[in-house]
Amino acid sequence: MATPGRSMIYSSLLFSVILSLLQMYKGKFASSELMTIGGGLICSLLFLLMLTFIGNYQELSGMKTGWGAVILAEIVSLIVASTVHRVCITTCFLFSAVFLYEVDKIYGMILAKSDSKARRY
Repeated sequence: MATPGRSMIYSSLLFSVILSLLQMYKGKFASSELMTIGGGLICSLLFLLMLTFIGNYQELSGMKTGWGAVILAEIVSLIVASTVHRVCITTCFLFSAVFLYEVDKIYGMILAKSDSKARRY
């Protein structure tokens, strides 16, 4: 299992690599409708990586993670999406909402599983 520090480093590295590739190929992503939607999807992956980075940083520093991390990660990913194409902003927001819902659902399942293990003992 990855520690928060290691996960924070991996998410920041992936964020910078994906951001660099997105900026290198932003002309390609703006060329067609399908690629524009793909650009929004990639920007929402940046949202997920930034949320992971912020959450792990807050966990390492002893702070509680809340909606501030989500809003900051969303603003950063929408700014990046705006550098690619206007439609990427909308698709990034929609894909990010879906990813956030899925992450919350997975976290709820993990939390319920750990609560049931704690009750057994």
